[in-house]
Amino acid sequence: MRLTISSKGTYVFDEFPKDGKGNLRYSRLINGEREAPKSFSKEINTGKNNVHPFIAPDESYILWNSERDGGYGGSDIYISFRQEDGSWGAAINLGDKINTSTSQRGGYVTPDGKYLFFNSPASPGKGDVFWVDAQIIETLRPK
Repeated sequence: MRLTISSKGTYVFDEFPKDGKGNLRYSRLINGEREAPKSFSKEINTGKNNVHPFIAPDESYILWNSERDGGYGGSDIYISFRQEDGSWGAAINLGDKINTSTSQRGGYVTPDGKYLFFNSPASPGKGDVFWVDAQIIETLRPK
C-alpha cells in the first residue's frame, strides 16, 4: 500500500493485511544490486495492521501505524529508532498529542524535516489531515 525510500536507496513497504496482521518489509541497495525483501523484526511487526511506513532519509527512524495492546484506540502511529548496532529499537507510541481513541494513520515527515503529517479517518475513505512540529520525534528519541 505504501512505499518509502531512504536517501541510501533502502525501500520500506507494507502489504495489505489480508490476515489482519500486516507486515513491514525492507530491501536495501547493496553494491548496486537490490536485495530480496526482508521482514522487519518483532519490534516493528507486532500487533495488527502494521502498515503505512515512513523511513527517515538518513534511516535513523521508521514511522508506521499499528493496532497494539496499550494503544489509545484504533490504529496508533509508532516510531522505532535505529540502534548503534544497526538493529531497530522497541516501538514507541507517539502519545496522546498524536494518537486518540479513533485511528491515526499514514505518518510522514516533510522533506525539510520540519513537519509531521498524518491522517485520522472518520470513516473509510473520509478523514482529516493533521500536522505538528516534527520536533515531537526528537522528544521521543532515546538519549
